[in-house]
Amino acid sequence: MKTIQGPGLFLAQFAGDQAPFDDWRSITRWAAECGYAGVQVPSGEGRFLDLARAASSKDYCDEIAGQAAEAGVAITELSAHIQGQLVAVHPAYDLAFEGFAPAEVRGNPKARQDWAVEQVKLTLQASRNFGLDRIAAFSGALAWPYLYPWPQRPAGLVEAAFDELAARWRPILDAAEELGQDICYEIHPGEDLHDGASFEMFLERVANHSRAKMLYDPSHYVLQCLDYVAHLDDYAERIGMFHVKDAEFNPTGRQGVYGGFQAWVDRAGRFRSPGDGQVDFGAIFAKLAAMDFDGWAVVEWECCLKHPEDGAREGAQFVRDHIIRVTDRAFDDFADGGADEAANRKMLGLDR
Repeated sequence: MKTIQGPGLFLAQFAGDQAPFDDWRSITRWAAECGYAGVQVPSGEGRFLDLARAASSKDYCDEIAGQAAEAGVAITELSAHIQGQLVAVHPAYDLAFEGFAPAEVRGNPKARQDWAVEQVKLTLQASRNFGLDRIAAFSGALAWPYLYPWPQRPAGLVEAAFDELAARWRPILDAAEELGQDICYEIHPGEDLHDGASFEMFLERVANHSRAKMLYDPSHYVLQCLDYVAHLDDYAERIGMFHVKDAEFNPTGRQGVYGGFQAWVDRAGRFRSPGDGQVDFGAIFAKLAAMDFDGWAVVEWECCLKHPEDGAREGAQFVRDHIIRVTDRAFDDFADGGADEAANRKMLGLDR
């Protein structure tokens, strides 16, 4: 068994124009002061990282990692969530996602997709230069607007969407293989890969590619009423990353899973700070320890009620309290009477 690394903090929710969230040295010092041992870095966040330079220069990556180490944290992984989202965008979401792309490709879906693919590949190269072996990403979505089968879905519609999604990602996965990198898709509503069944549909179409992994975030499973502990058993070999994010689901006579178009505070299902929701993290950390998960426990702070800085500080301690330092011996070794093959055969009555 292996002891999970952590706590880590995903920086995407904290990047901003005010200190200490506006530059690399300041935010890494702040994260360390909150109690974190590592940070997960959004690769497209220019305040923290020059992605093109990181993809081409190991010396630059050593400099960035060295500055983090001086602050007291390691770089856990790079994230290409936003860029991955733009690898596949249904036209219904074109305008909503325009802000994720640079001005020069807005209004041009093909140019935006090409830019996104290149950005993911740069993230893979940068990850290798940092000495890491996996990145995080969203899958993007073509079928998501048709999630609920009304009006009736035409035969082959979903299959065509997943065929195209796989065709767009397969060259990227092959590039990941060449670079020794895994792509950990966050299983997330809004993405075509939003549960185990949809992940399997994708995996089948990329020929069970060894570099296609999962980013496990139990909060998204709570809001789907999915068994998030059983999910760990089902996909143990594919889980490459872990987001510590809490959630609660409290259905009423007025609304349930779909949320009734309400704001986050008023939804039956909503994200909460670690420890404030319903996720059984004790069971999750125990399961991950038993299955030899070798990654980081990274807090992704999202809560509709609590201040982010309070959530960040509490989240670091929450993860420390839940990480299991795995044992190096059996608990009942004190009762070991010693044995050999002859004694074993005698105990089984085989030599009578």
